[in-house]
Amino acid sequence: MTATAPHLRAADAALLRVEDLVVEFRAAGRRRVHAVSGVSFDVLPGETLGIVGESGCGKSTTARAVMRVTRPASGSVRFRGAELTRLSERGLRRIRTSMQMIFQDPVSSLNPRRRVRDIVAEPLVVWGRGDAAAREAKVREALAAVGLDYDVVGDRYPHQFSGGQCQRISIARALVLEPELLVCDEPVSALDVSVQAQILNLLEDLKERYGLTLVFISHDLAVVKNVCDRVAVMYLGKVVEVAPADALYRASAHPYTRALLSSIPDPDPDPGPDAAARDAEYGPRGESPSPLDPPSGCRYRTRCPLAQDKCAREVPEPRQLDDGHTVACHFPITTS
Repeated sequence: MTATAPHLRAADAALLRVEDLVVEFRAAGRRRVHAVSGVSFDVLPGETLGIVGESGCGKSTTARAVMRVTRPASGSVRFRGAELTRLSERGLRRIRTSMQMIFQDPVSSLNPRRRVRDIVAEPLVVWGRGDAAAREAKVREALAAVGLDYDVVGDRYPHQFSGGQCQRISIARALVLEPELLVCDEPVSALDVSVQAQILNLLEDLKERYGLTLVFISHDLAVVKNVCDRVAVMYLGKVVEVAPADALYRASAHPYTRALLSSIPDPDPDPGPDAAARDAEYGPRGESPSPLDPPSGCRYRTRCPLAQDKCAREVPEPRQLDDGHTVACHFPITTS
């Protein structure tokens, strides 16, 4: 394992701590997809960490590896001090009651053959928690917490609901075991904009009510800004920048982060020549490389307008720019 990343806080303070996580998939022949390469981050109790990046950067694979839905090739995932990569199946199954996941597609994540009341109650049944009356009371509470009436929706099936309602049901199912950590894998990307706001507000309310810690996966930096305390930016399987949300939006240092920020729609139809020049200066060039054959050195160098020879020779190590703000770049942008 490499040296501790500078953005990691004290190990005993973090609820979740991930170090040098590597996930690879076998492709045709002997080739391998380098989906996640040495990713490190941590989350303190009650904190919301956003993981952002364009499609294919490895953020969802990282979330699945943390939950052990996907088995990592190497690295460390510690939850409440327990090393998840070394746990037996029984030990992992038990600790998963404190770690729940909300998936990107709310409709396909629900069993179409089961009623809503049975879907939400299933975790309680599996773990044998309470009798039938106690389980019903718990399901009523969970559905009420997400704004659904048990008596109205309990006997209905997933296909009878909208995408937003299905996501509420998924959240209720995740909450019924009273987890400490909720991993949200792009929970609003498949929803209409008006429904997205409802689900985001719901997650904020539930975080306060239940004392949840969140890992929020998204490709939309505008969404992440409103719900996250810290943000980790990923590109082609690597974390390139980590910072408090306000600091990242105010003074991002990695050219890729600047490119992502410049892609956020501007309500001003005429932002002026300065904004246009900024976008042209830091905007990415060409197409994203394949994770089958990532570039040497800095993986962003083939698209980076600031790349130099050093970027091809050496992998940039994370460096601390400010309190809690680190960037993996040989030539970080130091002006806001």
